[in-house]
Amino acid sequence: MSPPSAAAEKPRYRGRFAPSPSGPLHFGSLVAALASFCDARAAGGDWLLRIEDVDTPRSRAGAEAQILSTLERYGFEWDGAIVRQSDRIALYEEALAQLRMRGLVYACECTRRELAETPLGPAGEHVYPGTCSKGPLPTRRGRRQFAWRVRVDAEARECPDRVQVAQRQDLARDVGDFVVKRADGLFAYQLAVVVDDGEQGITDVVRGADLLASTPRQVMLQNMLSLPTPRYLHVPIAINPAGEKLSKQTRAAELPAGPLPALLAAWQFLEQPLPFESPSSVAEFWTWAHASWQVARLPPVPMLPAPAVRAIAGPNAAAP
Repeated sequence: MSPPSAAAEKPRYRGRFAPSPSGPLHFGSLVAALASFCDARAAGGDWLLRIEDVDTPRSRAGAEAQILSTLERYGFEWDGAIVRQSDRIALYEEALAQLRMRGLVYACECTRRELAETPLGPAGEHVYPGTCSKGPLPTRRGRRQFAWRVRVDAEARECPDRVQVAQRQDLARDVGDFVVKRADGLFAYQLAVVVDDGEQGITDVVRGADLLASTPRQVMLQNMLSLPTPRYLHVPIAINPAGEKLSKQTRAAELPAGPLPALLAAWQFLEQPLPFESPSSVAEFWTWAHASWQVARLPPVPMLPAPAVRAIAGPNAAAP
């Protein structure tokens, strides 16, 4: 009997883009979308679209429709139906039930004010000291709201990345037991994204380097839930002149109506090879981009300055 072919052994590439409907897409969003889209298409794979709306207080009315309209105008084409986290709560409940049954999570009654007094870890997050790990303190019994925290182990994890330096993190020292379901009843990003990627068969995660520090936590949860670990590729995030990540919170400008200058600016931001002649249409740009994508050219740094607004909006943009 002949051995199985390499093609049969390797699963089909499945990537995804997962925006939160908390506001319009901006240049930082475009960089992540472009990188994940090109990486999937260059590999002949699928590119899925997931709306990460599990954090309902941050979701804005009309934001999802605005995001979809922008992606379509910019020429992005996703495969299959759009998935929304708000429709997948039962899956997260099932995963939490598995962790509870095995004693891997516990109820935490600490308040935000109490947690604000804990020390900061290397990633700038408060390190949970394990206050509730052996049960609620007598002074806290009777509190109606509590979160669920997963028990981390003492193993230092190294998470390889296709571009960035591998992340090595001692979760017990650097993070502590972390939340998988919040005290307000909403599931935390760390659990939701792991369940989603596993259930959707995601093989490759391409996203911004601001999520590098989250990767060891997600790998630990994947192991706990017997889910496969995707390959990770973290591209540099775009920062403003103040050194802040472009985001809705830092009032990043919405993507302009004209796609081509912004697409070219994102392509150059990722240091990809430029065509001999500038594409004259969005379709022409994507034909070039999918054929020319080179992971080896991506800058192995966590952040880079965003281009000037004029470069993103095009030479005919009105002055601010």
